Amino acid sequence: MRNGNGAFGMRGAFLAAVSLTAIAAAAPAHAATLNLLIWETYIDEQILADFTVETGIEVRQIFYDSGDARDEILADPNSNIDVVVTNENGAKLYGNRGIIMALDRKNVPALKDFEEGWTKRCGGYGVPYLWGTMGILYRSDKITEAPSSWADLMKPAESLRGHIAMYDDHAEAFVAPLVLLGKSVNANDNETLKAAFELMKVQLPYVLTYDYVITSIQSADKGPNIYMALGYSGDQYTLNGKVNAPGLWRYAVPKEGTLSWLDCITVSERSRDKANALRLVDYISNAKNGARNALKLNMPTASTAALALLPQDIRSNPEIYAAPEILARSQLQEELTVQSVQARRRIISSLAQLSDAR
Repeated sequence: MRNGNGAFGMRGAFLAAVSLTAIAAAAPAHAATLNLLIWETYIDEQILADFTVETGIEVRQIFYDSGDARDEILADPNSNIDVVVTNENGAKLYGNRGIIMALDRKNVPALKDFEEGWTKRCGGYGVPYLWGTMGILYRSDKITEAPSSWADLMKPAESLRGHIAMYDDHAEAFVAPLVLLGKSVNANDNETLKAAFELMKVQLPYVLTYDYVITSIQSADKGPNIYMALGYSGDQYTLNGKVNAPGLWRYAVPKEGTLSWLDCITVSERSRDKANALRLVDYISNAKNGARNALKLNMPTASTAALALLPQDIRSNPEIYAAPEILARSQLQEELTVQSVQARRRIISSLAQLSDAR
């Protein structure tokens, strides 16, 4: 859904109740188990269950809730990951560094169902998984008029003081202030990042948490008090499921433009069972399961064959498949400089500390 840039060492880590230390210390996955590193609620679990029935191979999901958390796990040579969902920049970076495998139609036949424009974005190291935009999530019972500008999030109404969930990722957290400033989401220069920081400091009194909204909505003390959040297209459906209130949370893309993201599903070079890891990636990516996954998650597939299996009302739903005019105003992420990543992390860390100190 979702995120990240790609500088190494590069959404705190919520890892399916499994800490990074626990993952690293765990016994290596045996031949009948594959470890899948993925966002929470980011795959139709029935697909994984069916894979187990058909192959006898169990799939264990390990959740992360930020690109930084994901990267920390991948950087650990003892993390025992077989398959990972990462963003397009991460796929290229990890591939170039020998951390994930090169994928093609020979080892993943399902790649034949994807147009070259999509597969190129995974750099030859992944299969396009799901894609979308970044925008503003809002509770329709608390905010009756849909947000139309990033200013609604960054310079909020007084009624939103203490009711906004932001995000502590070094890339995504800067999308709102940078686009509002008319800058590139990939800005590296200190002057631009400083201007973004000033906007973020103005917003600080209105922020309840810097934890990703899918994580923080599950907190008994924070969840009911979140009225607006930075998030991804599709997150509204997950939020409504978490609070058991269909239609409560909605999603809007601001008029200034946004980020257009693509996630890729990849295989770790460190996997002790690459053959079955490739088998899992191909199974998840085939037309039938790609369509099932897109329907279950209410998110857009990049597979031409899977798309053809979806009902017309899904394919024409603008909340799922962004309108061309929105995509025309969207930016793609590029790799940031190490200095930019470090500066962005310092900014996010200082904001989170100031928030916690209140």
